[in-house]
Amino acid sequence: MTDREIDVALADSPTVDKALLERISRRIVPNLRAVRPLAARLLAVQLIAIAAAVAFAGASQIGFYAIHRLTDGQTAMIFPGLAILIWLAAAAATAAMIPGARQRLRPLPLMALACAALLAIFALIFRDYSTARFLHQGIAYLKAGLMDALPAGLVAWLVLRRGFAVDSAAAGAATGALAGLAGVLMLELHCPIFKAPHVMVWHTAVIPVSGAVGWVMGKSRNLKTPRTSRSLALPKSRAGG
Repeated sequence: MTDREIDVALADSPTVDKALLERISRRIVPNLRAVRPLAARLLAVQLIAIAAAVAFAGASQIGFYAIHRLTDGQTAMIFPGLAILIWLAAAAATAAMIPGARQRLRPLPLMALACAALLAIFALIFRDYSTARFLHQGIAYLKAGLMDALPAGLVAWLVLRRGFAVDSAAAGAATGALAGLAGVLMLELHCPIFKAPHVMVWHTAVIPVSGAVGWVMGKSRNLKTPRTSRSLALPKSRAGG
């Protein structure tokens, strides 16, 4: 398309009634308010604190059995690794709620990385590969991890709703992954079963399950719920009646 064709197209385009634009302006401008930019680092720190607090609160309710039985080497492998993963998840959830923010790690690669890292750590430090009561014990601890992830996800959502999710499904998945890691942290503080299959399957499974729930919730509704909704009444066109 040439410059002349563009000029002709613009000249032939319908014009908007100036009175209509003025009415719209009068309705919108008085309601505009300056907003405070979200501090990404502060928001991420808040999410990390939420995940840690919920995990420790959950473990305190059912007992810190695991932490007393872990060796120094096992403790040094598990908890720093979890801390890094929680930090990455908090950063991903924060970026998902700030339009234009740089997203270094998308939710799906984040969950894959978290699961792979934990599987590697658990495989290195736990040597018991027996599978006695694998299903019965595993389902019970999976439920416990998810029950701890639930409040972590809800509180994180209350903090994140100050932002705006351009991709609500991705934001939900990132928040779900963060909540899942809080559930795993609780299990590592509490669970006294040090069988490699149990820990590798059932503890790690909390992350993808929580992430999937978050994705579904984010897909079904935007994580940012407006506090007020205003409708702008526009006059009907004469042609449309």
